[in-house]
Amino acid sequence: MVKEKISSPGWYAVSLILPTHFPLHSPMATSIQNTFFHPSPTIAIHSNSNSKNKKWIPPVEPNKFELKPTLKVTSWKESCKEGNVKEAFHSFSDVFAAQDFTHSDPGEVYAPIIELCASEKALSQGQQIHAHVITSGAVYESVFVSTKLVFMYGKCGSLCDAEKLFDYMPQRSIFSWNAMIGAYVFNEKPLEALELYYDLRRSSGVSLDAYTFPSVLQACGMLKKAREGAEVHAYIIKSGFGSYGFVVNAPLVFMYGKCGSLRDAEKLFDYMPQRTIFSWNAMIGAYVSNEKPLEALELYYDLRRSSGVSLDAYTFSSVLQACGMLQKAREGAEVHAYIIKSGFGSHGFVVNALVSMYAKCNDIAGARRLFIRMKEREDNMLWTTIISGYSSTGKCLEALMLFKQMCMAGVDVSSYALVQVLQACKLPSFLRSGTEIHAFTLKSGYITDIYVANALVIMYARCCRIMQAKKVFDRMLVKDSISWNSMLTGLVQNSCFREALECCHKMHKAGVKPDPVTLISILAASGRLEKLVIGMEAHAIAIKNGSDHELRVANTLIDMYSNCHHVNYMDRVFRNMPDRDLISWSTVIAGYAQNGRCIRALEVFKEVQGQGMPIDGTMIGSILLACSDMKWINHAKEIHGYILRNSLSDHDIVMSNILVDVYGECGNIDYASRVFDRIADKDVVSWTSMISAYVDNGLANEALTLYSLMQENGVELDSVAVVSLLTAVASLSALRKGKETHGFLLRKGFVLEGSIASSLVDMYARCGRVEDSFNVFNYFEDKNVVLWTSMINAAGMHGRGDWAVELFSQMENENVYPDHVTFLVLLYACSHSGLIDQGQSFFDIMRLKYRLEPWPEHYACVVDLLGRGNRLNEAYEFVRSTPMGPNAVAWCSFLRACHVHGNKELGEVAAKELLNMDLENPGNYVLISNVFAAIGRWDQVDRVRNRMRGKGLKKNPACSWIEVRNKLHTFMASDKSHPQSEEIYLKLAEIVEVLEKQGGYVPQTKYVFHNVEEEEKAKMLHRHSERLAIAYGLLETSNGKPIRVTKNLRVCGDCHDFIKLVSKFFDREIVVRDASRFHHFLQGTCSCGDFW
Repeated sequence: MVKEKISSPGWYAVSLILPTHFPLHSPMATSIQNTFFHPSPTIAIHSNSNSKNKKWIPPVEPNKFELKPTLKVTSWKESCKEGNVKEAFHSFSDVFAAQDFTHSDPGEVYAPIIELCASEKALSQGQQIHAHVITSGAVYESVFVSTKLVFMYGKCGSLCDAEKLFDYMPQRSIFSWNAMIGAYVFNEKPLEALELYYDLRRSSGVSLDAYTFPSVLQACGMLKKAREGAEVHAYIIKSGFGSYGFVVNAPLVFMYGKCGSLRDAEKLFDYMPQRTIFSWNAMIGAYVSNEKPLEALELYYDLRRSSGVSLDAYTFSSVLQACGMLQKAREGAEVHAYIIKSGFGSHGFVVNALVSMYAKCNDIAGARRLFIRMKEREDNMLWTTIISGYSSTGKCLEALMLFKQMCMAGVDVSSYALVQVLQACKLPSFLRSGTEIHAFTLKSGYITDIYVANALVIMYARCCRIMQAKKVFDRMLVKDSISWNSMLTGLVQNSCFREALECCHKMHKAGVKPDPVTLISILAASGRLEKLVIGMEAHAIAIKNGSDHELRVANTLIDMYSNCHHVNYMDRVFRNMPDRDLISWSTVIAGYAQNGRCIRALEVFKEVQGQGMPIDGTMIGSILLACSDMKWINHAKEIHGYILRNSLSDHDIVMSNILVDVYGECGNIDYASRVFDRIADKDVVSWTSMISAYVDNGLANEALTLYSLMQENGVELDSVAVVSLLTAVASLSALRKGKETHGFLLRKGFVLEGSIASSLVDMYARCGRVEDSFNVFNYFEDKNVVLWTSMINAAGMHGRGDWAVELFSQMENENVYPDHVTFLVLLYACSHSGLIDQGQSFFDIMRLKYRLEPWPEHYACVVDLLGRGNRLNEAYEFVRSTPMGPNAVAWCSFLRACHVHGNKELGEVAAKELLNMDLENPGNYVLISNVFAAIGRWDQVDRVRNRMRGKGLKKNPACSWIEVRNKLHTFMASDKSHPQSEEIYLKLAEIVEVLEKQGGYVPQTKYVFHNVEEEEKAKMLHRHSERLAIAYGLLETSNGKPIRVTKNLRVCGDCHDFIKLVSKFFDREIVVRDASRFHHFLQGTCSCGDFW
């Protein structure tokens, strides 16, 4: 073949690929040779649009068919009618070789074969015919032939060739304009079609006809431009084309249906004097496109009952789609039977619709059988449909296998097929397949297709590879609203909320207007980040464009306001919704529960029940959360009963896990354990919920035991389980187990941030290793308020108030805003370090600088702060002046201070105030009892203890434990259950003897609050649990090794002095963690400075 490309100023240069397979003796070959092998090698066409000599020559590919001059041919026109491109093309060449058609009508000569090329989408043959027409000189003398060529190029998908030919036509008829408008619509360029229509309206000398409007109306429908469509409708009526109902009515119905103006479509259809099958098809399609499949089916049955109108193959496409939407397999099978009976079963698009219908009706086996029965499976749409069916029903592996078979069968892969198979890669496990398909798109050139690129973005986002999704997105030359929405949704799904808002900003700069999908992503990201202002801006946009009442948008608005803690706004959105679904009710109930409005959550739940709506697991989960927060154990049991009666938890592991959580939060560990044991296939959430239940109820040993069982079952920890485990470890001060957990996190590649980071800081602090807490804390560059608060708390519990104050100052310098908990631990640190003035100053900073309203616990901390400094009168006045009135926590702190400093008068006042309250904490009664015992008021002691017993409350027995050789050893007061009990008591006697002889130790029996003899009081002191633990530590650990003991209650004054002497005369560092703080004993002194 020969290719020449020539250009010269003022002339239009063309390129031509000359086919060499025409018979050399044919006039066509001779003509082409004379034209292109002449010494003057150019075909010059003047650029003036009015020039009749102006020509455009298409790129021509070689003919794939070998022509035989001796072939006996029938009439080439008959071959065209038979639809055989190969035979028609051979006949055409032979006829032109044998006859002279110089004086024949070009339209009559060329039209049949051009139309055949268009119908069969034979672009290569069409280009060769175009080249033949050029050499004959007929094309530019015949507007008719040029129009036919424009039509052919449009049908073959070569829009660029159609545009060039149309632009350089010296004359254009209305048929030329219609052909070009139709080419744009056929190739999904509706905007260009509308622009050309307006150019036609503005042009002079060409009158529109009725056949102009079907394509224009289709363009309006594709763009969903109802206003432009209505203007075209008005022009049709004004121009008198309304009488051409058989031409314009069906397109008008189609347009209104596609634009969502279903009522207009119905009116137009109802007032039609006569309805063609095209009108019926358009109306059925309008119902389907507006998600009214039931109405579509009813209209189909009306059509079947009507007389005088015969169904065609195109009727069934929409009807089968309606059956699929309704998942009515029976009706779909009936339609299938009618299709076979009517003889339409051989139409490819009807078979595709049937396959799709069976797949949507969850009869994938039926779809597969229909697919297999097709003898010729060369139609890529058939393959695409069956792949889509498997993908949409969750059979992703089968969809990928079918795509592989499609490629192996040599079937052309379309962009739509690629989109469908990429949708099958919806899980991280299919990432490799998705990546291979991505490579295929790069190799085949489909990567430039916007639909394929959008599908790749979605695939990578679903497979949790958001960076790869972003790379595909950034490399897209053209982005539509779906591209931006796919990227936005992917970022939100992968919890990249800040990046989502940045993407939204770029979308706005690119001039892309937000639609409801965009708004949903913005609202979701705003809610997760608690960016109320951005969320409200999105709400304003939704109101402006009328999408605020769209169900999904309104539901996301409820969720956003809930996450931003604006319950009133949330409620207003909910109440203004014209329609609510189950998600609306579930979301608003969850919003109330999560924002502490538990009673309101229950009220709305009762509304749901009153309306007889179905109740799903999400709604019940939200109500259980409300019960959990309010410790409503009876309500929780009632809901549990409802769950059992309706069998909601039989196969719902999520529901069972929530029940374990709720019973744990409500303190009913027995019920939590029962629900947990009934779960057949426990997942990591089940184990984590039960571990957390044990931890929350002070059963740390049981939590660690369950963790060991979890490991034996091969269940891997997740981040939530790790936090629960670290909490259990911290509760027990099990340092070795804590280090093991830290090592596990590093080995498994956990991201040490958020709750895990703060839990590690807290764990090391509670295990007595505050230095390690600092090491973990300093490891992180980006520290949030929770991490700062954890470190301040760690310093405070070890008596380093000065460190806590310095940390708070650094936190402020780094522009991290403290919250209520930060000030609570800061006041605690000041209280336990005697920093009275600084503590009061921080209380004022909290209220005045940061505008934080103090909780009752903050007031109690200030009372404790003043009380420890023996400023009891000031503390008393502070208690009485609290804005919400004196509460049990504040009076308890004040009573403890009076007890420590021996102020009997104020102590009795505080005790009486507490007894007038309905106390549920046994610790409060124990404190009151001890105060009365200290002043010898044994009658009052008995009354307090009797009242306590009457309420069913029990004192928590004193308990201490020590970790030796990776095992926890627990001791109670006067405990003899330990296997080495005899050795422990002998060691303890030895210790007491040494301390009495060398340290002058004398038991302080005033710390024994029992009405017994002094000798018995001394014995009781010697058997305190922490002393037994220390004796065991001295017995079992090597000299010089620190002894670490944890006690569940506060260390008494006598034990405090006793341990100071042990650290001095036995030369050991002893670290004791009691209910109040850490005590580091070394060489006869304590880190608390005797201030605890």
